[in-house]
Amino acid sequence: MPDISLAWFAFWLSVALIAYSYAGFSLLIILVARLRQRRVRQQPITPRLTLIIPVWNEEKAIAERLENALGLDYPADRREIIVASDGSDDKTEAIVNGYANQGVRLLSFPRRGKIYALKDAVAAATGEILVFSDANSIYKPEALRMLVRNFADPEVGGVCGNQIYLKAKRADATSAGEGMYWSFDKWLKQLESLTGSIVSAHGAIYAIRRALYQPPASAAVTDDFAISTAVIEQGYRLIFESEAIAYEEPTASASLEFGRKVRIMTRGLRGVLLRRRLLNPFRYGFYALELFSHKVLRRLVPIFLLMLFMASWFLSRNDGFYFSAAVAQTVFYILAGAGYLLRGHRLGRLKFFYVPFFYCLANAAALIAVIRLLRGKRVEFWQPQRHGSIA
Repeated sequence: MPDISLAWFAFWLSVALIAYSYAGFSLLIILVARLRQRRVRQQPITPRLTLIIPVWNEEKAIAERLENALGLDYPADRREIIVASDGSDDKTEAIVNGYANQGVRLLSFPRRGKIYALKDAVAAATGEILVFSDANSIYKPEALRMLVRNFADPEVGGVCGNQIYLKAKRADATSAGEGMYWSFDKWLKQLESLTGSIVSAHGAIYAIRRALYQPPASAAVTDDFAISTAVIEQGYRLIFESEAIAYEEPTASASLEFGRKVRIMTRGLRGVLLRRRLLNPFRYGFYALELFSHKVLRRLVPIFLLMLFMASWFLSRNDGFYFSAAVAQTVFYILAGAGYLLRGHRLGRLKFFYVPFFYCLANAAALIAVIRLLRGKRVEFWQPQRHGSIA
C-alpha cells in the first residue's frame, strides 16, 4: 500500500502544478506584461510579400480560399500567391490551375510531407515577407496590411494573426469547447506580446521575414511552431496582431478533433525538442519560462490529474477534506462523460457539460501525445480535418 505521506505529497504537488499551469502562469504573464509593456512601432508599410498556402486534397476549400486571397486589400503588384500541393490526388491542383491567369502559382510536389512543401515554396518565393495560411482560412480584407505594419519595427521578426472560429454549421459540442479555448489563448497571446514574444504562431495566419526562415530539421514537428520559433532563436520578436483576422470553422466532431489534437501535440512536443535551446533562461530570459510552462508543463497536466485523483481517494479514508476533493473530481469526470454522450444534443452545448468534456478531451489527447513521444512515435504526414466552405 502507498505510504500516506507519499500520497499527501503527490496530492499537493499535483494541485500546485495544475494551479500554476493555468492560473499561476496566467497571473505571471499579466504581471510581467504590465512591468515590461513592450509595444510595437507600427507603420502603414507595403513590403513585397508572398502568401503561401500549403494544400493536400483541399478541393472543397481551395477555390474560396483563392477568391478571398485575390480580393484582399493589398497592392497586387506587391503581393504573390503560391499554392504548394503536397501530392494532392483530387481536383485541388486543377482548381488552382484555373487561377493561373490571375497570378496564382501552383507548385506541385509528390507526397513528402508539409514541411518539404513549405521549404520548396519558400525557395520559390520572391517576397520580403512570407505569410503562411491554411487552405480553409478566410482573411478579413485588411488582414495582410495589419500583419505587415508590425514589420516597420526592426525588432519584430514574426507576427501571428488572430484566428477566429465561426459557428459551425454541422458540428457537435466540441466546437464550443474549441472556441472557448481559443478565446483564452488569444487573450494570453496579447499579454505575451507585451512581455516580448508570444510562445509560437498558428498555421491559419502568421508572417515572418523571409531572411529569418529556417527549414525545420525534422518533418515530424509542427511546422508553424518550428518556423515561428526560429525567429525567436535568431534574436527577434514574435508578436500577436489581433486585427489581422482569419476565420475558420472548427472541427465537426469529437473524434476528428481528438485525432487532430493527438497529432498536433505529438508533433508539437517534438518541436520543443527541436527548439530545446529556447528553454535556456540565461539566453532567452522570460521566454524560456513561457515555452516551458505552455508547451511542456501543460502537456504533463493529465499525469498530474491522474496523480491527484488517485491520491485523493487514497487519503479520503481518514480525512473529510480529501474525501470531498475525491468526490468533486469524480463528479467532474461524470459530467465530462455526460458531455461526451450529449455532444450532438442541444443539452451538450451547455457549459455545464461541454467545459468538462472538452477539458478532458484535450488532456486525454495530451497524455497520448506524451506516451507517443516516449515511445518514439513520429507523425510526418499531415491530414487536414477542416474541409468545406465557411461562407
